Amino acid sequence: MTQSALPRTRFAPSPTGYLHIGGARTALFSYLLARRQGGVFVLRIEDTDRARSTQQAIDAIMEGLTWLGIEWDEGPFFQMQRLDQYRAATERLLDSGHAYRCYCTPEDLDAKRKAAQAEGRSPAYDGTCRERSSSPTDQPHTIRFRAPRDGETVIEDLVKGQVVIQHREIDDLVLVRTDGVPTYNFSVVVDDAEMAITHVIRGDDHLTNTPKQALLYHALGYPLPAFAHVPMILGTDRARLSKRHGATSVTAYRDMGYLSDAVVNYLVRLGWSHGDQEIFSRAELIEKFGLDHVGTSAGVFDPEKMQWLNAHYLKELSPTDLTSAAQPYIAATGLAVPGDEAWLTRALVTLQERAKTLVELAEQARYYLSDDITLDEKAATKFLKPAIGPVLEDLREGLAALAPWSVDTLTELFHAVIGRHDLKLGKLAQPVRVAVTGGTASPGIFEVLEILGRDRTLVRIDAAIARIG
Repeated sequence: MTQSALPRTRFAPSPTGYLHIGGARTALFSYLLARRQGGVFVLRIEDTDRARSTQQAIDAIMEGLTWLGIEWDEGPFFQMQRLDQYRAATERLLDSGHAYRCYCTPEDLDAKRKAAQAEGRSPAYDGTCRERSSSPTDQPHTIRFRAPRDGETVIEDLVKGQVVIQHREIDDLVLVRTDGVPTYNFSVVVDDAEMAITHVIRGDDHLTNTPKQALLYHALGYPLPAFAHVPMILGTDRARLSKRHGATSVTAYRDMGYLSDAVVNYLVRLGWSHGDQEIFSRAELIEKFGLDHVGTSAGVFDPEKMQWLNAHYLKELSPTDLTSAAQPYIAATGLAVPGDEAWLTRALVTLQERAKTLVELAEQARYYLSDDITLDEKAATKFLKPAIGPVLEDLREGLAALAPWSVDTLTELFHAVIGRHDLKLGKLAQPVRVAVTGGTASPGIFEVLEILGRDRTLVRIDAAIARIG
């Protein structure tokens, strides 16, 4: 079997949960390598763990890949639909003497392990059935690989460098369980070889499996692919990334209001670099990605840096794209999405520089979208004092008669009012801000009032005056 001149990479998740951050990064590395060189990216679902594999997990993985924009060229292939291929490969190994039937029961194996541990020996399988003279097929059995006892296997890993393992350290691993379902190390070799995968990119937690798989490649007469084992992703405490470090599912970040472009950019940079550049378009990632710049040390997942990157991408959205992206998050707050999309766009653009996520953007837009605002008591106590009452009444009279209603005319009116009362702009702008938004932070007050419109502004000013009494 020959390999393609162009790279053929794959992502092969086990459907036992969501698409997590580490898996997504592996998928991205594989996808980018294929895209850069005009190759093929394959999606394979490794569903031989029948007890834990679920359709829900399959759907979640594909949903996550689709959201990230990772498009597969072939697949998805499912291992449980490829049992005939594994059976054929098993027969080849049995016929060539590279595999044998093992009749040891789970109880036998457990007793062997305990005895070995008690004697200070390795708990590896002791080869009881390795040289067995008879091999009946009607008795329950597994299929084991007859691993060589002498010599060594050398892997030239594209990230880790040379990896050497002595054959005496390799167990006679189980290839096929008693139920006829192949194990991971066997099925992955058959799949990668028959799908002509040229580059196997995966987490370095798989590094110990690679020499075993290399022996299987040789036993089956398959060409060996290039291996690249990328370092794990750690939390800020340098422990392996887990749920306690925050959301680890890529779709959870979507639900938190992150943009897929930002997540893709951040994940690729988490272990790969191109000089000092931090921000990459998708086209740039495809153009510049290479395994030669993947680091050898673990990447540390920094939620603050990811949020900073997301804020950058949020600022870069066009007004139309911003509105389109924000609408589902507005709906999720329970607020009605305005039918006047042009008005909504004007409102959201005023908040674009301030929000870090789409969830934040939707929450910040609440005073635009609903008249049911609640004043922050601390802010109201500080700024809506009796002394400002006459000033607000003067402003209210001017607002009622203002024409046209625009940022320019509002600016002129405010300056006229503060001139009559010998105040600085902030002494009036901040009470008005509290009155119309409920708090002390918002875009420029003139922009806010213009978007709210005359009627809604007057209702809120009147409420503030009434509160002052």
